[in-house]
Amino acid sequence: MALLEIEKAGAPILKQICDPVKKIDGKLRGFLDDMAETMYKNDGIGLAAPQVGRSIRAVVIDIREGKLLELINPEITSKEGSALDSEGCLSVPGIYGDVERSSKVTVNYTTRYGKRRKLEADGLLARCIQHELDHLNGILFIDVAKNLRQETPEA
Repeated sequence: MALLEIEKAGAPILKQICDPVKKIDGKLRGFLDDMAETMYKNDGIGLAAPQVGRSIRAVVIDIREGKLLELINPEITSKEGSALDSEGCLSVPGIYGDVERSSKVTVNYTTRYGKRRKLEADGLLARCIQHELDHLNGILFIDVAKNLRQETPEA
């Protein structure tokens, strides 16, 4: 596995609509492994392929419940409710903002082994899925936040 470089806000790839993944193979699975390692090493809970330089529809998520989710060609098929909460992003370090998102989502996706799955999520997982899928459509949380603030990490 290898650590990947995280693209920062202003990078053109972060504003692109990503292409669907056409082929699931060992190369893609290795890339997903690298994405997960990069997310963990940077204390993230989600990472989308364009954040590490690939304009494809793939994300990894782990909201620290002990389960890594890999979503290939994910599509949100339903949304319910509404919740306003603070978000940050590995591509926008030190900046946080309040974002309105659906409180519950259903997402269809393909696994690393080519199986189609459906997932119903709420709370932090629903928020994270929506945040990461926004990346696949060229949207950063700073584009939709109701406010932005700079925070420095505690020493």
